[in-house]
Amino acid sequence: MAGIKIRNMDEFARVSGVSRPTLSKYFNAPESVRERTRTKIEAALEAHDYRPNIYAMNQNRKLTKTIGIVVPLLTDPYFAEIARSLEQRCVAEGYRPTLFSSHGDTAMEVEVLETLRSLKPAGVLLAPLGRASNLRGLEKFCADVPTLIFDSSVDQIGLAFVGSDNFQFTSHITDYLCRTGEPPCFFEMKTPANPNAHRRRQSYLDAMKVYGFEPHVISVEGEGWDIEEIGRLGGHDALKSGRFSTNTILCSNDRLAIGLLTACYEQGIHVGRGPECTIRVAGQDGHPHSRYTCPPLTTISHDYDAVSQTAAETLFTAIEGTVKPWESTRLEGKLIMRDSA
Repeated sequence: MAGIKIRNMDEFARVSGVSRPTLSKYFNAPESVRERTRTKIEAALEAHDYRPNIYAMNQNRKLTKTIGIVVPLLTDPYFAEIARSLEQRCVAEGYRPTLFSSHGDTAMEVEVLETLRSLKPAGVLLAPLGRASNLRGLEKFCADVPTLIFDSSVDQIGLAFVGSDNFQFTSHITDYLCRTGEPPCFFEMKTPANPNAHRRRQSYLDAMKVYGFEPHVISVEGEGWDIEEIGRLGGHDALKSGRFSTNTILCSNDRLAIGLLTACYEQGIHVGRGPECTIRVAGQDGHPHSRYTCPPLTTISHDYDAVSQTAAETLFTAIEGTVKPWESTRLEGKLIMRDSA
């Protein structure tokens, strides 16, 4: 019977010769069944290429209505805002959201996921650290718990990925800056905290080539999540040493841009588009406080509502038993033109 398409657990029980309760016990905790039985089950799994719908099994066990929400750092305004939106959507659907921060630390992310596993959540909305994540542990967790990955994609792990289109972000704002003044330099951290920064850098390089301008990337020292201070100190150094080759600076993210604005203020440099201004500064992300910088920051913003809605609805659908093939959804950003550029 090898090669027969197995559609559910009852059919697999018949072809494997193992009872349905024993199979359920195995899939919940493989070490809980005898080694001889476990070997028999695993041979049948290999022969028939069957994988049970773990998510539907969890639903049948009537797990809690808890939804875990995990972000790299809650003090980062972007993650605070997206977490707030996800919380509201969970509550509206009758779930109980539980919020965690991995504090930018690999070991802490692993610990958070183990804590969530013990809570037996209905599902998890996870913004992983990305390259710093323990990928093997992350993959195992996502195989056991319905998990939607957002913000930073990591291979094809989890139910699906939902995030912003970082290539569109940078290409769009680079186009705007080139059309409205001198072409921009690109200001970034040498060791970024978020892997999306590399996509933005590459998009800037690609866009400048398309528009026929020479790209200039200024990478400043610093790593971690104290991004405004890294931008301020790196900005001071770049301004004093003349590293900016044009009067327009596109920052990898809004938090770096806020630090650079502070450096400009401290050096008496006027930022903006007015006649007294000597430099333009733009960011990326739509930081919730970017409207209130001095001058207000030109940026390209995440569609917070669309990202949170798509992520939450994909997870809820899976929890209810409809699991679709893995796919990546990347949503475009919206250009917000303000006085800084």
